[in-house]
Amino acid sequence: MLKKIIHTTVWRIETFIDRLRRQRDKRRIVEPYTGYATPEHLVVRGRVLTALRRTAPKPSQSYWANFKQMVALFLTDEVANVEVSAEGIRAVTDEEGYFTLLLPRKGRSGWTYIEVLLGDAEATAICPVLVASPAAAFAVVSDIDDTMLQTGAYSLVKNLWTSLTGNVFTRRIFPDAVSFINDLSSDGRNPIYYVSSSPWNLHHFLERIFDNAGLVKGPKFLRDLGLSKTQFVTGTHGDHKGSSIDILLAANPDLRFVLVGDTGQHDALVYHDAILRHPERIAAVVLREPGPGPTAESRAAMQAIRKTGTTLLHAPDFKGFAKIVQDAVSVGMVK
Repeated sequence: MLKKIIHTTVWRIETFIDRLRRQRDKRRIVEPYTGYATPEHLVVRGRVLTALRRTAPKPSQSYWANFKQMVALFLTDEVANVEVSAEGIRAVTDEEGYFTLLLPRKGRSGWTYIEVLLGDAEATAICPVLVASPAAAFAVVSDIDDTMLQTGAYSLVKNLWTSLTGNVFTRRIFPDAVSFINDLSSDGRNPIYYVSSSPWNLHHFLERIFDNAGLVKGPKFLRDLGLSKTQFVTGTHGDHKGSSIDILLAANPDLRFVLVGDTGQHDALVYHDAILRHPERIAAVVLREPGPGPTAESRAAMQAIRKTGTTLLHAPDFKGFAKIVQDAVSVGMVK
């Protein structure tokens, strides 16, 4: 009951503030997100805002400067109920400004770039879409925090400090993650997807970090942490990751998958559940062991993964794992 009262109160306050912002600022801009493909469609994604908040950090700037720039990324002014279109297909933004356009695939493959129009060409943006190659041998779904990106998510205090006081130059991708994902990608032959509980507000921020490190590009599945009339935030970390895996397996029905994560945030449990939901579709699970290593819960879930016959690899880093994973996909199981 108390949660419902708090939710309703905060939602009404946010709605009032948003109304004032829209009255003050009539600008509307499309923020593009990286899309993906199903056998029938290109899934084009983005968000309409009154402004794109892009920071210009310096490698040596203070923690306080980093903090202010990070907070600014969350101060978005969303635009609801406006029309966007691409290739004759139209959609309307939801209450948080998000939109999805389903375009005919038309035999397209690889990276495809779609021009999205806001209203009557009031604003435009190019939304990239990754269409898995017909030559792909498998697909990869990877977590981001403490799997690709050094974060310390296993500790709330360390996680908040790292996330709020760093910038695109100071945040670090694990070097072994870069080589591991590059090897699995096989020069773009195999699609790479990233799933994180980070909010969509950080999409561009994460893209810049990935680019700086030379990490393989791929569609990101982030979370909407905004308020709506019916919810405080979207589901839990596990719910979000599990549903994203389900979406991607359905989008690539002919491919087996490799799930990459870490032992700090229930990834082993989420991946075990995915294996049970999708028999024979998960070729391997790879887990980084950050900080203090696996919890008792993670160890139990890892043992359960082994019992399914799925290849499981885990260590403080991913060195030497790429070849084992590739063999696991090709022969079905490697112990």
